[in-house]
Parts: sequence; C-alpha cells; structure tokens
Amino acid sequence: MTTTHFCLIRHGETNWNVERRLQGHTDIDLNSHGEKQAIQMAKALQAIDLKFDVLYTSDLLRAAKTAKAIETAFGVSAISDESLRERHLGALQGITTSDAPKLEPELWEIHLSRDLDHELRGGESIKQFAARIHGALEKIRLKHSGKTILLVSHGGALDMMYRLASNQALEADKAVNVPNASLNWISHDGSSWKVDCWADTSHLEGLALDNLDL
Repeated sequence: MTTTHFCLIRHGETNWNVERRLQGHTDIDLNSHGEKQAIQMAKALQAIDLKFDVLYTSDLLRAAKTAKAIETAFGVSAISDESLRERHLGALQGITTSDAPKLEPELWEIHLSRDLDHELRGGESIKQFAARIHGALEKIRLKHSGKTILLVSHGGALDMMYRLASNQALEADKAVNVPNASLNWISHDGSSWKVDCWADTSHLEGLALDNLDL
C-alpha cells in the first residue's frame, strides 16, 4: 500500500493566545515569541533533514507567518488554503475564556458542552467544522498520494485532524494538547488513518501554550 505522511504544525504564539482570547477566524499576527517559535520549528525540520514534497498553510496570518519560516529555511513556496482555517467561533470570537461566562453565559455553556449542531451565532457548528477540515485533508491526501506533506494550521483544526486519525468522537472531550509550533504526525496507508506522533515540542525553548479554540 502507498502511505501518505502529514506533518501537522500549529502556528506560533499570538498575543491573543497569551490573553486566552478566542481567535477563530480573527486574523491575529504572531507575537515576538511566536516568531521565534516558528524559526525554531523550521530549524528543527532542517536538523532532522526532513524531506517533504509540499507545504500547505491556512491563509490566516498567524499560520501563514509560521509557514513563512519554513519557506525561508527550505526555499519553497506554501500553498495557501482557507479551508484549513480555525473553526469560526461566531459571537465568542475576541472574548477571553474568563470573560465568556459573564458576557455570553448561555453560548459559553453550549460551547463547553460540545453541542455538535450549534453555530454559536454566526459561526460554524462542530459538524460543519469537521466536514470542512476532513474535506480539506482528503483533498490534499488524494492530490499528493504517497508523498510527505507539511501543513500549518490551527489548534482546533489539528484537534479535528487528530479525531479523524484516531477515530475519536466529535462530542468527546479533548484528548490531546496542541501546543504552539508543535509537530504532529499522522498518516494514511491507502485504507485508514493513524496517529504516528503527537505534540512534539522538543525543538522549542520555553513553554508552548495549548490550544483554546475548540
């Protein structure tokens, strides 16, 4: 069988990550620490002499700038794909996790309960988000069958990819961390997905924050 390998990379740190503010589709730039994380991640890929065939990135700035570090290190160009964006969190976008229970108590409880069909007033439901991410991943896999693909995206999106590769239910609580600038490997052998390695931050100096936008 032909195996297709994905190295999934979460974007570097942003100020909204530090503030525990829900980003969703809001186009937030990396902070200085996030820029350093991106460079450390790209250097780590160089250090292991990673051979890859194509680089994809979400079109949101925090992901595109993280991918830029790989572009610079390897002399390649990333393919920008808006279907790799984070989940649109509707009315919760821009609110901190400490303020959300006070400002949007009902919506926050719905979010925490992982209601699969609720769109969070103008956002995406979990089912819609899952369908978008799974569709994007399958499209890339089929286009580059048997290749090694680098893909820069977001914590919620990578969590959704983990769920796909591990057969974890959409309604289940989060099972893994997705730290900033982490390396996460999944593969498809032509018949099924599997998780090969997850949440590798050994290349980073200092703490890498986990994802909040779930």
